[in-house]
Amino acid sequence: MTTHSEPLDSVLDAVGETPLVRVQASPADVPVYAKLESFNPGASVKDRLGVYLVEQHLERGDIHPGGTVIEPTAGNTGIGIALAATQFDVDAMFVVPEKFSVEKQILMRALGATVVNTPTEEGMTRAIEHAHELADDMDNAVVPQQFASPLNADAHEQTTGPEIWEALDGEVGAVVAGCGTAGTLMGVARYVLDRQPDAHITAVEPEGSLFARTAGGEVEQHEYNIEGIGTSNLATNELYDPELVDEVRQVSDRDAQVELKRLAREEGHLVASSAGAASVAALDVAERIAAGTLDVPHETVVTVFPDSSERYLSKGIYDSYEEWVDDT
Repeated sequence: MTTHSEPLDSVLDAVGETPLVRVQASPADVPVYAKLESFNPGASVKDRLGVYLVEQHLERGDIHPGGTVIEPTAGNTGIGIALAATQFDVDAMFVVPEKFSVEKQILMRALGATVVNTPTEEGMTRAIEHAHELADDMDNAVVPQQFASPLNADAHEQTTGPEIWEALDGEVGAVVAGCGTAGTLMGVARYVLDRQPDAHITAVEPEGSLFARTAGGEVEQHEYNIEGIGTSNLATNELYDPELVDEVRQVSDRDAQVELKRLAREEGHLVASSAGAASVAALDVAERIAAGTLDVPHETVVTVFPDSSERYLSKGIYDSYEEWVDDT
């Protein structure tokens, strides 16, 4: 299946225009629609960001042809940037905490990128620091820094948001999306709220993450197995704007894994834990709308399934919960 009806000149032309598919478990009168971002050529939502970042930094002169883009990343943004780097005259280097998906790191290297690992226990904070240290020692290098760059949210305000709006003819009642860098949710929310100020916006994070503190939640930080969303340090998530968010929904590792397995078994969606969490939260929002306890301008809910479960098979994502936790 493709939404592109004409031959394309480059793999980069295949980024975006992904399908919007109903989640069949949603209430009959309040459909949940998921944007299937694994249909991008690099198989994740981060392809949009990778192409946009490289293009914008070259256009602005932050980096020149022959230079190096260095990014701290859990993997998918690296794949998106590396994909873009194959078509632009730049090199790609990524700083990745060791615990993150082996599959993602293999794919980044396959696309010609250099991968540098940092200790798992030091998290993304250390990965960010080390990326800047590497850039400081090089000429013609830039660190886009997806956690802080406004270009992150801009990419989704200019692509993901309009695609959702057009597919639903503007009838968007609620937007539910996971927050890691928060770029996807912030960009889509900005686009939708500019046109439908009463739309309901839900940020999704794992239990153990700290976005809920921005809404007054008394949550404690602890380790979680859901990958790609959540934060252990709010200071690194500069893009997140709590003024755009109506609620923060925390989802447990167990509930996310139960849902990702259900999505595969019952609906044919081969998605990862971040999509499982997003689906749990989106279905909850839809149920509340159906019950009349949540007022929205249109009885539709939109969420994003960021990538594919194939990136996480080595971590036992479809095993028992106990095995998955041990593998992670």
